Amino acid sequence: MPTKAFAAQSATSPLGPFTIERREPLPGDVEIDILFCGVCHSDLHFARNEWGMTAYPVVPGHEILGRVTRVGEDVKRFKPGDLAAIGCLVDSCRTCASCRQGLEQFCLQGPVFSYNGPDKHSGGMTFGGYSEKIVADEAFTLKVPGNLDPARAAPLLCAGITTYSPLRKWGAGRGKKVGVVGLGGLGHMGVKFAHAFGAHTVLFTTSESKVADGRKLGADEVVISKDADQMARHAGSFDMILDTVSADHDLNAYLGLLKLDGSLVMVGAPPSPQGVSVFSLLMPRRNLSGSLIGGIPETQEMLDFCGQHDVVCDIELIRMDQINEAYERMLRSDVKYRFVIDMASLKA
Repeated sequence: MPTKAFAAQSATSPLGPFTIERREPLPGDVEIDILFCGVCHSDLHFARNEWGMTAYPVVPGHEILGRVTRVGEDVKRFKPGDLAAIGCLVDSCRTCASCRQGLEQFCLQGPVFSYNGPDKHSGGMTFGGYSEKIVADEAFTLKVPGNLDPARAAPLLCAGITTYSPLRKWGAGRGKKVGVVGLGGLGHMGVKFAHAFGAHTVLFTTSESKVADGRKLGADEVVISKDADQMARHAGSFDMILDTVSADHDLNAYLGLLKLDGSLVMVGAPPSPQGVSVFSLLMPRRNLSGSLIGGIPETQEMLDFCGQHDVVCDIELIRMDQINEAYERMLRSDVKYRFVIDMASLKA
């Protein structure tokens, strides 16, 4: 069925109106009228082919929240009128060791992402949430707690799960000291989750202007990472540090803050290889790890946790036709802390 969308036609063209084809719902499918779609830095990378893997035209968007309009005859968990969401994944092989553990993001056959992935139904590529509606398999569709603000909940589908998953995996909670590096779209959610889990939460930022925001979001302490004395006061004291920064920076400075068996976990993606001194890992025994979004069961767990603890993102709502300006502002870190598109502006 013809569906209005916004697409990039090349690495140098701005995003603009485009019509895509969505399939009619199959027996196991859920059709969602998209209300809000968050804007992730990955969207910009794909629109401009900065990772060298974009198939054009590309319709970005993987923080998708809307209302169910139709369901297939085999669907059990959704009915028309329900709030529902689609995150970064719309399919996987479902049979490999990773998928059987609910870790579809690590599917050994390759997960199918919400956009720029191989569409098993159309034979083309998947199209994301910068569009009027989406049709997805019930198995990759998520329920949204009704008490959450839908616009502020949309970025939970990427920014939320990207920070929730490693904090859960590495045991952030009461009695633990947890650091969060960077206060952007990911970092502000890292602070909120670490605080909600009950950890002593420390924000690391290069900007004095973010100290007040960090405390308001739930940080117990804020450290200016350019200040050697402030950094030195925390040496060897952290159980875990979540690094959300996507620019080149000194990982050794943060490894030195970990205690025995502490972990520095990367969720940001700097553009070039980052130098690590082996002695930063040896003395004492420390871990350097990475994490990628979360599987479908954990993403649903995260949404349920957010509903129970009223955790949502800090956003700026924009119209669809403001997306190119939003990309430029995002490059300047001129947003607190996530853009979200009101999709009513596309349907008007």
